[in-house]
Formats: sequence, C-alpha cells, structure tokens
Amino acid sequence: MAEEQGRLTKTHVLEYPYKRSVGPVLGRFFTGLRARRIEGVRAPDGAVIVPPLEYDFATGAATGDFVPVGPGGVVTTWAWVMAPRPKHPLDRPFAWALIRLDGADTAMLHAVDAGTPERMRTEMRVVPRWRDERVGHIRDIVCFEPEGA
Repeated sequence: MAEEQGRLTKTHVLEYPYKRSVGPVLGRFFTGLRARRIEGVRAPDGAVIVPPLEYDFATGAATGDFVPVGPGGVVTTWAWVMAPRPKHPLDRPFAWALIRLDGADTAMLHAVDAGTPERMRTEMRVVPRWRDERVGHIRDIVCFEPEGA
C-alpha cells in the first residue's frame, strides 16, 4: 500500500483466468483456423452462426451442418483503442470490431488494424491477416485489415 496525500491506495487487478475444453463444434472451428478456413454452423431457422455454437442462442435447439464462410466480411460496428493493453492482440492503436463474414448471419468480434480511426468505418470490407504458424487458436487470425490494404 502507498500513502498518497493522506490517502491509502492499493492497485488491484481483477482477472478470471480459466481453461475450458472446446468440444466438437469449437474444436472443428479452431482446427479450421489452423488450415486458414473459417466455418460457422447452420441454426434451425437457416441462419449461419459464426463463431459456431452447439446450440442456437435464440431457441436452445441444436445447430446443424458446418458452413464455410468468409474469409472476408464487413464491419458492423467498432470501437477504437488508442492505448492497447499488454494482452491485446496488437501493440499499436487498433479497433475492436464486430465483423459479419461473407455467408454468415451473425458477427464475430476481432481486432482490425486500420492504422488510424479515420480509416475505420461501418460497412467497410475487411479480410483476415493470418499468422504464419497456426496452431488452432483464435489468434491464428492476427487481426483483420481493410480489403486491398
């Protein structure tokens, strides 16, 4: 504890580190990332959910077949990060964005490396930047970047 102008202060970081098994649906998703392939699943109403879930979030019914999507897509919404934190995916300013991949009906959260906030916009097309050595993890996609960048 430190005393600061008569006040006692203590820095505390609250985290919930945990490990979980991914099961057959997310396991296939992550294995696909290792091969530079992105897949979703078809919900009972026909919608394609990405990242895939075992159960439809709206009804609780089991999802069906795997469906290839992307790899590109559009930004549906975003927030700019001026000062990245140590555990963020990039060490320079970037955007967190919801990205609806081509062929998907839901959006997935990932980082977009646009360089400046002025280059970010809703409905902009983005493509993944793949890690050279992939291991079957969400970070196999380093980030997304504006198409044609």
